[in-house]
Amino acid sequence: MTTITTKTPTDLPPNLDMFLDVPVSVTVQLSSCQLSMREVLQLNPGSVVQLDKLADAPVEVLLNDKLVARGEVVVIENKFGIKITEMVGS
Repeated sequence: MTTITTKTPTDLPPNLDMFLDVPVSVTVQLSSCQLSMREVLQLNPGSVVQLDKLADAPVEVLLNDKLVARGEVVVIENKFGIKITEMVGS
């Protein structure tokens, strides 16, 4: 089992400080599916697209297209959020 410690910006080495404000793209991938172009062109408002994961399956959190964590979708005051349940990699 991996233990993850959270560091505050003041705990980081000084040479990393200049990178703390660099923007990164955060993507949460709920699921995916494959459709033919014909199926895509037939989509209309109200169409339902079947995905390849169960509704309660963990979602993947990607930073600049690299998987870094998995989590659960939560709803807080009518807004979606992600509760991180697992960090991936070293």
